Amino acid sequence: MSFFRQSRRPDIGHNIRVSFEFFPPKTEVMEERLWETVTRLAPLNPEFVSVTYGAGGSTRERTARTINRILTETDVNAAAHLTCVDATKEEVDTVVREFAAMGVKRFVALRGDPASGVGSHYKPTPGGYENGADLVAGLKAFADFDISVSAYPEKHPESPDFATDIDMLKRKVDNGATRAITQFFFENDLYERYVEKVRRAGIYIPILPGILPIHNFTQVTNFCSKAGTHIPNWLAERFEGLENDPQTHQLVASAVAAEQVLDLVERGAQDFHFYTMNRADLAFAICHLIGIRPGSNVVEANLAGAAA
Repeated sequence: MSFFRQSRRPDIGHNIRVSFEFFPPKTEVMEERLWETVTRLAPLNPEFVSVTYGAGGSTRERTARTINRILTETDVNAAAHLTCVDATKEEVDTVVREFAAMGVKRFVALRGDPASGVGSHYKPTPGGYENGADLVAGLKAFADFDISVSAYPEKHPESPDFATDIDMLKRKVDNGATRAITQFFFENDLYERYVEKVRRAGIYIPILPGILPIHNFTQVTNFCSKAGTHIPNWLAERFEGLENDPQTHQLVASAVAAEQVLDLVERGAQDFHFYTMNRADLAFAICHLIGIRPGSNVVEANLAGAAA
């Protein structure tokens, strides 16, 4: 018996939008490796790419340099991350002005993880923006920026309940957020139920599922334990015994991520945000499966010129 599958429509790629997230490189070698990833993914014409942000001077400088290079050497929209951690309002506002002067019109506004690490208690910086909603309001006071914010299908680990968590999201929206990007998750039912909760609360901005291709299951497990993300038993079993078999691990990771994205397409999702970990291979393969192919000669020409 044959069943209609949305993800197999020949025109599905025309209806799907993707974005990619990178983190700032710590060394010049890592910086060039990141640029190889950007070069690989840019021809897929993402809605935007974002570069995470750290308060430290060298990290901040590399973030700015990466964003500037994306803006000047490709036709891709670049979004700059901002957080409230370890910075006063004046310091954050200075960074906003610097990014705006580069031509940045998109931001990802986050409260940010505590300086002591994910899972520890957060304390607002004296004289700084108090939380993500406050930061969104501050950005909107500058200009009508496109602003992405965070969302949590399993609720933020510091929120006492979903009602409190969704109330914070609503404050972000009321202050001008354009879209929300979820923390990564592995059970699509969690995302679907979360979106239903959000819609019942009167929040109608796009809620993009955040997808994390699992390049290293051990590392992901450690991070999930701090971030409050559930790893289902079936997922752990798929990677069992592959600690010293990177080739098979990669194949399994591709299958797992593809399965998740294709199922979300069947459920009606049309926008995806990939946490690339500065690696293009899995994200590129998944985009190929959902019909997103290199198609902009302008972008390709710009990248070719930049490499010449």
